[in-house]
Amino acid sequence: MPYSESVLHSANARLALRRAAAERARQARQTEIYTKIPRVAEIDRLLRRTMAQVIAAALKDGGDPTAAIGAVRKRNTDLQAERDRLLAANGFPADALDEKPSCAKCGDTGWVGAAMCDCLKLLCTQEQIKELSQTLDFGEQTFELFDFSFYSDLDPDAKGRTTRQKMRGVYEICWDYAHRFGRTSINNLFLSGGTGLGKTFLSACIARTVSESGFSVVYDAAGTIFQQFEIQKFSRDDLDAKEARDGTRRYLGCDLLIMDDLGSEMTTPFVQAALYQIINSRLTANKRTVISSNLGIAEVRTRYTPQIASRLEGEYQFLRFFGQDIRLQRKQRL
Repeated sequence: MPYSESVLHSANARLALRRAAAERARQARQTEIYTKIPRVAEIDRLLRRTMAQVIAAALKDGGDPTAAIGAVRKRNTDLQAERDRLLAANGFPADALDEKPSCAKCGDTGWVGAAMCDCLKLLCTQEQIKELSQTLDFGEQTFELFDFSFYSDLDPDAKGRTTRQKMRGVYEICWDYAHRFGRTSINNLFLSGGTGLGKTFLSACIARTVSESGFSVVYDAAGTIFQQFEIQKFSRDDLDAKEARDGTRRYLGCDLLIMDDLGSEMTTPFVQAALYQIINSRLTANKRTVISSNLGIAEVRTRYTPQIASRLEGEYQFLRFFGQDIRLQRKQRL
């Protein structure tokens, strides 16, 4: 799950603060114990010389060092036992002088072997939500706050379904997609409908829920995404090109990409090529994508290449949004 560099940097910085706090606490305990029980400080100094004593015993006179090494180890064990008794007699636990990381699994390094530890994953999740919150209003945009009262429950269509009933069906698919991410039969969503019908709201709900489950999520406007691909290809500024490359890697490699407002961009041949690369690369890598757009399926066919339209129709679940502009309804309710 490739998190952004900024997310990883912030998460690792928090781990570093934890390590520093644990070390300060250990040093404070050590100072207290050494001051109260000077013999413990003396024992620790003797124990630190153990390695040199073992090496000296091994090299002594070129003979068999086994007995000498055994004697050093016994003395070492006796000193440790004496230290434990002194600590206990003065009300300290035997491990009072040990480092006490907040995560016993990784020792606050963030890694267990080559695998990211759960503690670092949790920090990445928290930092990712914080980053997404700069773009999305996570305080208001949650599945629990989706308001069906903005959708009419009158005038059913030919199948007997009202706008509210149809939107409830859309909502339930989005809810299930987010809460069972990666375990549903639907891999990709195309949210289609006019302005102000709730596409961005439900996209934000999906982003939050999936992110809270520990997956890497990138949410960006289609125009911004295509701009990053363009900068990567054509910029003569090395720093801009590098930042754009990092951005495009995130778009292609994240667990969930949410592309907002497809169709608002100027559809140039370059945009067509970039969109095809995004869609095709993510399908090939079995990465999930949610696209929101004012375009319907017929407009997708006329606006984009047959290859793009074919993949969208064949690999995405199209969800049509219904109703009247919620922003205007809110104004009318004031």
